[in-house]
Amino acid sequence: MRVIANNSSFLVAIQWFYCCINGKSKRTANYAASTLRVVASALHRSNSALGAFLRRLKSWLGAPKAITATAHKLALIIFTMLKNGIAYKDVGQDYYEKKYKERMIKNLTFRAKTLGFDLVKVEN
Repeated sequence: MRVIANNSSFLVAIQWFYCCINGKSKRTANYAASTLRVVASALHRSNSALGAFLRRLKSWLGAPKAITATAHKLALIIFTMLKNGIAYKDVGQDYYEKKYKERMIKNLTFRAKTLGFDLVKVEN
C-alpha cells in the first residue's frame, strides 16, 4: 500500500470528514463567513423569521450547525438583495411558524396516505 503525503485533495477530504464527524464548523479565514456567523448567533432572541428558523434548527441540529445554516441563509438573502436591488422584508416569526406548521401538516398527510392511513383533525 502506497501513502501519498502531498496529495491536497486527500487532506481536504480528511478535513471535510472530520468536520462532519465532530459537528463543528471548520475554521475559515473568510471575514464575511465569520461575520455572518456572529450575526446569525445574535438572531437567537430575535422575533423575526430568521430567529425562528435558527431556534428550530438549533433544537434539531445543535448550535454550531444551526448557526452555520442561518449564516448561509443570510448570505443568500444578502446576495439576492444586491443582485436584484430589492430591500429585505421580514415576514415575522408568526408568519414563519404558521407556514412551518402548514408544511408539517402537508408532509404528515402525504406520509399517512402512503402508509394507508387517514389523518383526521381533532377539535378541542
